[in-house]
Amino acid sequence: MKTKKYVLLSMLVAQAMILFIVESAIPTPFMPPGAKLGLANIITVLSLYIFTPKETLMIILLRIFLSAIILTNLQTMIYSLSGALTSFTFMLIVKSLFKDKVSPIGVSCVGAVFHSVGQLFVASFMFGTLGFFYYLPLHTAIALFTGFFIGCTTMYLLKHFKKLRLFTF
Repeated sequence: MKTKKYVLLSMLVAQAMILFIVESAIPTPFMPPGAKLGLANIITVLSLYIFTPKETLMIILLRIFLSAIILTNLQTMIYSLSGALTSFTFMLIVKSLFKDKVSPIGVSCVGAVFHSVGQLFVASFMFGTLGFFYYLPLHTAIALFTGFFIGCTTMYLLKHFKKLRLFTF
């Protein structure tokens, strides 16, 4: 059973990296700086519902670290880490406090918004200005849209994974 779990965790890390790489190739000329679709977050939200918080955090950290080595740089990794850890924390809180009241769509939307907040906070800290928070309303609108899409995709995947009984440990 442990081997099966490690294989599934590894597959999710690989899938998150693939989604990140695919997203990096998609041009987003009309998006504000730092805003993106967040396709790799499909895997994050999915793993919140399948694995423990510790295992989900491991998936997040491995994806960010490996993606930084392969595709980006240290500065991008810092922004990714700040957004992902802030997002993960608030998704975990919402999922834990409102177990039956919030669906993966709600959890994903909360995560998307706080991902932006985490990144804007780090940008403001790094550049010594709160001016980056002028982007917050636009980032929030985009985050709610993409969070909804990520949440719907996650619900679809969870429904079909239950049918296939892929995640029974």
